[in-house]
Amino acid sequence: MRRHVGVLLPWANVAVEEELPQIGEPGVVFHYARLVPASRTTAVDESFWHGLRAAATEAVDSMRHLPLDATLLACTSAGFTGGPELPPDVITAFDALTTALHRRRLPRVVLATPYPQVVTRAEADALAAHGIQVLAHASLGLDDGYPDIRPQQIVGLCDGLPQTALATADALVLSCTGWRTLTAAAALRERLRIPVISSNLALAAHSLPSAPGAAP
Repeated sequence: MRRHVGVLLPWANVAVEEELPQIGEPGVVFHYARLVPASRTTAVDESFWHGLRAAATEAVDSMRHLPLDATLLACTSAGFTGGPELPPDVITAFDALTTALHRRRLPRVVLATPYPQVVTRAEADALAAHGIQVLAHASLGLDDGYPDIRPQQIVGLCDGLPQTALATADALVLSCTGWRTLTAAAALRERLRIPVISSNLALAAHSLPSAPGAAP
């Protein structure tokens, strides 16, 4: 049976539309609506996150005539930084990440992000509040330009994580929907021999009928 999923997309994000069709299940159709923050900026900061969340209501309304089974906000950091209330039943990429980790029983993780350090630390704290222990984290320290990050940069970033943490972690989390992670995730999975959970992989998993809260 065909399943329709609405995706609310930050206006400069190109990675989600490339990766979701590659990792989504056959029969899942993704419909996209772009979110334009009032600040008309792309760098991750409070005005950007709050602007995305504020724009979500109109974006959801633009898809009201589609037979949607789920609606996803394809921004991870907007899910743990607060801001205006989202429309009912909208699931953020951060929600999808925590759900994926709990469903797969992966309570101890190492975290890699492209974000500034302060945002990465905020995510580590938010994961801890959801019962997920972050053994170590690393970030590229960038507030913008995520589509330009190369797979080698992601692998190099993860290589810098403490070996003691990697040896005891249940999974590696590649947070952020805006960087392309498929190539790097495959290489890291082969190297580390642990699950590698990206934000876009978590979104794809949440689009399945078996996902919590999904329609049968």
